[in-house]
Amino acid sequence: MFTQMKNIDRAFQHVRVFTVAVVIVSGLINGYAIFKTGQVMRQASDRIYILSSGKALEAFAAERKENVPVEAKDHVKTFHEHFFTLDPDDRVIQANITKALYLADGSAKRMYDNLREGNYYANIISGNISQGISVDSVQVDMKMYPFYFRCYGTQKIIRTTTIVTRDLVTEGYLRNVSRSDNNPHGFLIERWSILENRDLKVETR
Repeated sequence: MFTQMKNIDRAFQHVRVFTVAVVIVSGLINGYAIFKTGQVMRQASDRIYILSSGKALEAFAAERKENVPVEAKDHVKTFHEHFFTLDPDDRVIQANITKALYLADGSAKRMYDNLREGNYYANIISGNISQGISVDSVQVDMKMYPFYFRCYGTQKIIRTTTIVTRDLVTEGYLRNVSRSDNNPHGFLIERWSILENRDLKVETR
């Protein structure tokens, strides 16, 4: 009789231990599943898709602080390419200058006004001159704010009879502004000035 009772108690103990073990294992499995699901969802939310030329390209989102130096350099490069890429067509000139002026403050507008008043753009149109720029490097000091930059580039001015190659060195400061379609990097160039712009060589066509 007592032996039978002991066997029943032992059986109940085994059942309790087994039940507790099953509950603990189930809890661990559920917790792991929830963790992995959250991890996958976070990774999926970091992925974005960019439509380019009719193709969806996958990209990964990141905090802006990780990309500030890259975005700052690209902002400066984009501004200079718009401002100094000119063709003998008034609409092309206006379109490029308008894009450039969205990226800078009144210092760029003053430079444009001075060139326009000096008939620079009129001479480009009348002389069938094309002008392009290759930005060689951009240095940005991220230790100070607004961020100081210096841009080094090479201009090529194509005239009817000659091709003139000029160096170009400019400087200025970058401050943060809201992003927009016209200013996707969210920077504004301030106190922009040209430090050097001299002929390197002249080639006869």
